[in-house]
Amino acid sequence: MCGRYASSRRPEDLVEEFEVEQSHVAAALPADYNVAPTKEVYAVVERPPRGTDDPPQRQLRVLTWGLVPSWAKDPSIGSRLINARMETVAEKPSFRRAFATRRALLPADGYYEWYATSQTTARGKPVKQPYFIRPRDGGVLAMAGLYEIWRDPTRAEDDPDRFRWTCTLLTTQAEDELGHIHDRMPLVVERERWHEWLDPTHGGDLSLLVPAAPGRLEAYPVATLVNNVANNGPELVAPLPLEETS
Repeated sequence: MCGRYASSRRPEDLVEEFEVEQSHVAAALPADYNVAPTKEVYAVVERPPRGTDDPPQRQLRVLTWGLVPSWAKDPSIGSRLINARMETVAEKPSFRRAFATRRALLPADGYYEWYATSQTTARGKPVKQPYFIRPRDGGVLAMAGLYEIWRDPTRAEDDPDRFRWTCTLLTTQAEDELGHIHDRMPLVVERERWHEWLDPTHGGDLSLLVPAAPGRLEAYPVATLVNNVANNGPELVAPLPLEETS
């Protein structure tokens, strides 16, 4: 499971990085070093321009993290659909339609996972140490996602907020180097596969599910500040001093 990540890049930087043709970001999201489910996040998608028969174009949009399938009766289901497992995404009713034509890239600086240490709390539970995992080269992390557009039946036809855009994050088995921290990790899409992953004319099949080459990420322990979603700021991704990790 991946339940927290950091996203501090400006929309104009993401437009350049992902070669976006059209930005639908009306107002920039603040830098967020503690992105959690139900928050708004940036997503890169490819869709035909509205009202035209033109080919799909690459777009930057703001989506809510937590997928609400188009058939859902209650949007609260989104809080339970924050991750989709790579191994079953093509089969699960909640994800298979989106996997077929509505794939996305979720840009991140990196993500957090928690390692169960040998220490225990007063209640006997393992003390968990948070780690921040990011690209070794400091570049952007392009995490594989899916998105849906849910129509709110309680809103009028002319209500601009009647459609809710939501997303989920795909996970895969963690590579050996990171597996000692947690057995799952986001499915990362390498640059040369971005178009293939995003292309809505490419039907969803298992050939799209290719984990990134191992060894491109680094992990280091960070302060437990990230445990509280109310905390935010670059100090959350600062490496712990060595004396605090021994």
